[in-house]
Amino acid sequence: MATAYFDVDGTLVGTNLLHPAIAMLSRDATPFRSARRLGGAILQAPRLAAAELRDRRRFNELLFQHYRGLSEDRIVELSRELFDEVVRPKIFAGTIELIDACKRAGLRVVLITGSLEETVEPLRAHLGADGLIANRLEFHDGIATGKLRPPVVAGPVKARLIADDAREVGHDLSACQAYSDSFSDVPMLSVVGHPFCVHPDGKLRNTAQAYHWPILDLTRPSPGESRETHAP
Repeated sequence: MATAYFDVDGTLVGTNLLHPAIAMLSRDATPFRSARRLGGAILQAPRLAAAELRDRRRFNELLFQHYRGLSEDRIVELSRELFDEVVRPKIFAGTIELIDACKRAGLRVVLITGSLEETVEPLRAHLGADGLIANRLEFHDGIATGKLRPPVVAGPVKARLIADDAREVGHDLSACQAYSDSFSDVPMLSVVGHPFCVHPDGKLRNTAQAYHWPILDLTRPSPGESRETHAP
């Protein structure tokens, strides 16, 4: 038995962390509170952009601090709405086929992402993935504090979380697969025996070519190639 670990944003879905976050912040209980949350995020945009380039962990912490004061129930409710409106239309054409191919090959499927657990759970259920490793907000009395519970799922930490997960279920990492579109996920791709680059950014494409890692394109379905490539 082995596991296939999938990054989400840019890999399986044409979204990024900001898409659901902006939609979430724009739907607070009142227009005034929504405007205040969005305004705070916009003012912080330069810091967010700099953090995304230098430190993905810090980027996540800065972004999700704007959830401070939202109730857990509200976040879960909005996540279901936003899945249908924002996420589902952005699922790449070949995503479900690839996930199904992994299942037919006997692989356990796990999504691993810097997005919030609540916002990704509807996608996990829709794809029929077996597990989810995602960021988790800290709540006090059902209200978000704006802080993330450790560990923060970003960069090299994703590699450690994959190793921990595989060990917990008794899977050999050398038999496991990992899929990502971003150079920041090279540690995650390197920790498994079978890395795959999905419409990679420039730096990841260069790395893939240097190490002969397969490059996939899920923006259009390719049934024969997907089934053949992902057999165990």
